[in-house]
Amino acid sequence: MTVAIHSVRACLLCGSACVLLYATQAFGQASNETSDDGTISLDPIVVRKADPKGDAADRASSVYVADAELERARSGDLKDVFAGIASVSVGGAIPLAQKIFVNGIDMLNLTISLDGVLQNNRAFHHVSANVFDPGLLKFVRVDPGIAAADTGPNAVAGAVVMETVDAADIIRDGETFGGNVRLSYGDNGDTWGRSVTLSTRAQGFEVLLYGRSVTGNDYSDGDDNVMTGTGADLQSGLLKLAYETDTGHRFELSGQQLQDSSLRNFRANFGPGTRPLVRYDTERSTYAFNYAFLQGGAIWNPEVVVGFSESLINAPLFEESEGTTNTLSAKIQNTFRLSETDTIVAGIDYYDRQGSYQSDVTSQIDETTQNIGLFAQARFEPTNRWKISTGLRFDHQDFEGVNGFSDSYSGASGNFSATYALTESLSLRAGYSNVFGGLQIEDNYIYDINLIPGREWDYAGLEPSRSQNWNLGFDWTNGGLKVGGEAFLTEIEDVRNGGDTFDFKSEGFNLYATYGWADGFARLTFSDSETSRDGDEVSSFYQLDFGAPLGQVLALEVQQQLPRWNMLVGGSIDMALDYDPNPSSALEVDPLRTLEGYTVLNLFAEYTPPRFRGVTFRGEVQNVFDETYADRATYGGDYAGFAALNEPGRTFVIEAVARF
Repeated sequence: MTVAIHSVRACLLCGSACVLLYATQAFGQASNETSDDGTISLDPIVVRKADPKGDAADRASSVYVADAELERARSGDLKDVFAGIASVSVGGAIPLAQKIFVNGIDMLNLTISLDGVLQNNRAFHHVSANVFDPGLLKFVRVDPGIAAADTGPNAVAGAVVMETVDAADIIRDGETFGGNVRLSYGDNGDTWGRSVTLSTRAQGFEVLLYGRSVTGNDYSDGDDNVMTGTGADLQSGLLKLAYETDTGHRFELSGQQLQDSSLRNFRANFGPGTRPLVRYDTERSTYAFNYAFLQGGAIWNPEVVVGFSESLINAPLFEESEGTTNTLSAKIQNTFRLSETDTIVAGIDYYDRQGSYQSDVTSQIDETTQNIGLFAQARFEPTNRWKISTGLRFDHQDFEGVNGFSDSYSGASGNFSATYALTESLSLRAGYSNVFGGLQIEDNYIYDINLIPGREWDYAGLEPSRSQNWNLGFDWTNGGLKVGGEAFLTEIEDVRNGGDTFDFKSEGFNLYATYGWADGFARLTFSDSETSRDGDEVSSFYQLDFGAPLGQVLALEVQQQLPRWNMLVGGSIDMALDYDPNPSSALEVDPLRTLEGYTVLNLFAEYTPPRFRGVTFRGEVQNVFDETYADRATYGGDYAGFAALNEPGRTFVIEAVARF
């Protein structure tokens, strides 16, 4: 009966969406640009065009977060950032616990960069290693599976690239000062959000200051059950300084910090339990220096990035304890412009990563790894139909374990991507990569396991990981309609699990369709992924930090301008179908259950008073049908009797934004 209800509801919602799309065709032809009244585009093509390498073959399978998606997420979290992209799932319900999966693979296995600075600092497995504030992001790109050599080291399952806002993104043309203020309130949990951004520029200098605070109480799920340990208590800030000379030399220096400190469930990513709440004190910092020569010629176009990122978690579970992971990284590269369409990027990069754990009963113990890499990536168009991208990397890594073990590992990586325009409307694409993953540091909260007699990690038995990635896809365009998709396969050998290794695989396919008309836009994505360990389907526990049993996921977004009333209206659907993972591994000893499907509808309306330039009021109803569910990517939903961390039930949100 439950399956039938979900199926009927899904059909009704999707049918309503199709009717809406058909009806709105009368408004006119497609438009991919931001409208004259300042409405922000939901079309990811706009963002792709802003990427200097957006037309390259290695970007053909990349997924871009649309400007409208980023704008609507500024008062939310990472789940809101990726809400319209089915191939990127975010589970965990609260920022501290949110984990991101790309094609079913945990983002810990992707290269992550923010303003060019390497992130991905391994953390306690009950919290997120990748917490970012959407309020300060201006660009997000996901390279699923295949990443170019100049993206970064150890990209065994792809990459995620993010950039923070600049003063030029805030200040209107011809002015020297600008900013914005945002206020929001959600009734489910009485959650208040406030943020302010101030920026100025003069004589080549730029300054941007951003601050945000979100506070609230525990929210309730669709059955009015209070989800303990979910109260918001997040503060973040960004200071960014820049100077650009008349001759095109640009220097940027930025520092950002995010703090989340509140009482959480004993395991922060679990639902309510019988154990008392624990205060999780967490802090995440990123510092970056960027240099680029923006007026270079054919030969000399250098870029330099130096940065430091750190994740600190203090969670007194069994004793007062603290885990810290940090990464010092640097990259120097140059772009050789052989023609308007043909380039070669070559350079060198480095990182020094350390994970440490200490408690009342354990002195500080560490794992460290240093990696230096040489890379080159060529992008060219041999004919007006072909686009080719191919690259090579060579990485050398030094590793030291908690018991004094040390060793060195080296390996080469290669990638190849191609697109072919079969007709003016239809293009085919394919890609392959073989990537050296090295030996990565472990979750610092399990370092002390290695100190237990008989449970010491056998570092000598560990091998550096290596992956292979394939994809094959197509893209078809007809006026305002764009349709495409790809089949994908990622295989990672010798992924580390403490002192052991296993092989991990994710395979499936993704589909997308977008349609734009004069005053609106719609985006539909669908993803079907299956993951396995050593060839067997396993539950979420046995692929922790590597993947999740996601199955079939769908996302739909629609927005429509109503110029006569100075309004923008729209909504989204977040859907997951029933999924029975059928684990076949002898590892499974606990009773499992089918992951039930869900359909969640969200609606919004924005109003811009014509008499007040830059002011917008927004009202939103999230989870309109008051669905009781845990996001498909949330840990533990496949275990019988497990209390998963459910998402909020029906929530009314109001927001006011003033831009000046």
